[in-house]
Formats: sequence, C-alpha cells, structure tokens
Amino acid sequence: MRKILIVDDDQKTRVLLKTYLEKNQYEVILSHNGESFLAELHAHTEQLSLVILDVMLPDTDGFALCKQVRQRSNVPIIMLTASSDETDRIVGLELGADDYIAKPYSPRELLARIKAILRRTALETPSARYYRFVGFTLDLMERKVLDNAGAVVALTGLDFQLLKYFVEHPGVILDRSVLCEETRGRDAGPLDRSLDVQISRLRLRLNDDGKQPALIKTVRGAGYVFSADVSVSHA
Repeated sequence: MRKILIVDDDQKTRVLLKTYLEKNQYEVILSHNGESFLAELHAHTEQLSLVILDVMLPDTDGFALCKQVRQRSNVPIIMLTASSDETDRIVGLELGADDYIAKPYSPRELLARIKAILRRTALETPSARYYRFVGFTLDLMERKVLDNAGAVVALTGLDFQLLKYFVEHPGVILDRSVLCEETRGRDAGPLDRSLDVQISRLRLRLNDDGKQPALIKTVRGAGYVFSADVSVSHA
C-alpha cells in the first residue's frame, strides 16, 4: 500500500483527505503543523511514496518544508496553495515540488494528480539501464544521475522524468505540450510557466549555462532539444 504524508492545519481538510484516500487504497499519515510533519518525515522517510504540503501553516510554511524534504529525499511532492498568484507556484517548483494544486480543489482532482505522479515515477524494467552524456550517467534502475566523480546529482522525481525523456530523444525538437504531458500528465496553458521553471532547474543541476545553454537548447517557437550525444548500455 502506498504511503502518503499530508500536512495541513485545517482539521476538516485532513480528515476528508484521509478518509477519501484510504478508500482508494492509500495509507495516510497526517500532520497539523511543520513540527509534527518533520517528526513524521523523519520516522517514515524510506517508506513514503508521496508528500502533500499546504503552503500556509501556523508555525512555518510549505516552502520551508519542501526545502527540508529535498535535503533528505527525492520523494514526490504536491503543494497546496490558496493563492492565485503564479509566484507561489513558481517558488514551489524551484524548491523541488513536483506539482501544485490551487485551492479550492476537489479530492477527486488531488487523487488524479497523485495517481499521475506515482505512475510516472514507478520503477519499470528498462530496455537499457544507463544513458551517458557529457560527464553524466543516468541510471534507470536506481533512478539517479551521477556526475564524473560518482556523486549523485540532486534531482526531484519530476526532474528525473524530464531528463529521462530528453536522453531518450536526443536531437529531437520536443514541443511544450509533449514535455508537459510526459512530466505532468497534462498540457500547459499559454501562461503556465511551470515547464520553463523546471527546465531552468534541470539546467542548473547539470551545470548547463542558463544564458547560453549547450545541453538543453531552446528552439524559439518550437520547444526544446537535447543536443548532447547519448550512449546507451546495460552495464
């Protein structure tokens, strides 16, 4: 059974989500503030399948918690925000969140987002294990990226999924709708900057110059292209 950790200061919301998700075969751990969330995170980090963070909390905020989660785990994160301001969503994505939902939302919508993220991050038996490119190795089996020194590159589940898609399609111009569908399970609206934020974050992790990127290039009016040579192997 997939285990989900939720932090929200509204008791009715917590009870509603717990009841709804448990009916859909998820194990749910609830927290009411940042302190209790961090205690549960420490106790269950290795068993968690997903984390849901409310942005507004009485003793801290979801952004601070997102940053702390990313310091110890690549577990997928969904952020809940009551603000219609795009800034909140961008900040969350820059800190490593995998998705966000604006309040008010329905439990059914949240469940759909959870299923989409878990489906995309599920470990599959790959036809090849390693993808090597310009000083990096992407390991599909372990779901991690290593640099030349053997150090693990810190990536969120969403970052990994995007990079995986790029290395599987080197030299191919990929439009925004394809990339959003692959990483988020939905198309992006004309004003949705979440993909651009994710691309910028991935470039940063791969030391790809944001002003003149050589690895993930922007093709104006068309999308993005992964320009590196990629070798594929099982060992």
